[in-house]
Amino acid sequence: MAALSCQFHSTLYRERLYGKTRPSISCSAQPSQPNIKVVINGAAKEIGRAAVIAVTKARGMEVAGAVDSHFVGEDIGKLCDMEPLEIPIISDLTMVLGSISQAKETGVVVDFTDPSAVYDNVKQAIAFGMRSVVYVPRIKMDTVTALSAFCEKASMGCLVAPTLSIGSILLQQAAISASFHYNNVEIVESRANARDLPSADAVQIANNLSNLGQMYNREDMETDVAARGQVLGEDGVRVHSMVLPGLPSSTTVYFSGPGEIYSIKHDVTEVQCLMPGLILAIRKVVRLKNLVYGLEKFL
Repeated sequence: MAALSCQFHSTLYRERLYGKTRPSISCSAQPSQPNIKVVINGAAKEIGRAAVIAVTKARGMEVAGAVDSHFVGEDIGKLCDMEPLEIPIISDLTMVLGSISQAKETGVVVDFTDPSAVYDNVKQAIAFGMRSVVYVPRIKMDTVTALSAFCEKASMGCLVAPTLSIGSILLQQAAISASFHYNNVEIVESRANARDLPSADAVQIANNLSNLGQMYNREDMETDVAARGQVLGEDGVRVHSMVLPGLPSSTTVYFSGPGEIYSIKHDVTEVQCLMPGLILAIRKVVRLKNLVYGLEKFL
């Protein structure tokens, strides 16, 4: 398949009657880049279905496989309330990878599974010459370290993203900047359910702030009072988690100094907010030859 490429040239020639100059345009046919073949592992989950829709709408990529242990055999397009994509959900990742590998296409596996499966999933993808984007909250750093060594040896790219939310990353960057100017900081988050608290976002923010050599809340270092929240790390960063059904996922970082309060807030209302970050991750990972931790490296 070829794409039409046109260039504007200021080629000068004289018109016989009027002596004017006119620009010219030359066009040439160039081969277009093939679409990135994307496999969604965890396709039946809410985030997996959102990813299928986002990839289908994005330019330069297409859904090539859907893997999940639920809704096996169903068309992933229909499951996402779209037109049929003629891609059935399959429970065997290896089978999907093999079909793409035989076609020698550029492929990316998006992993929405669970921490215990990530290592084997990425190894399988690499064995078939495919990169991986991993968004699995609570993945252990030991797993990331082991995967990094494996990717380095294989010269294959992998992006492990603690968050795909660009807004969350911007909040983290703003919090790091603010930490150099304030000595008091606390994180307050709200979630609709009590699973995995404090959240991965709150833990990431606390870790970022704790790696700057700053000691916070020196005048209130008491950690025995449960109502004062959980201290993460050794630098005094507290996290307070509020759980109420119906609440949006929200994270607020409060800083204080003499006579002022500075707060940064990020709310997540729909899983679709993660899709711009996912599309960016897919586009970037195909050029990697090693493991990168954190989508912020590409912002």
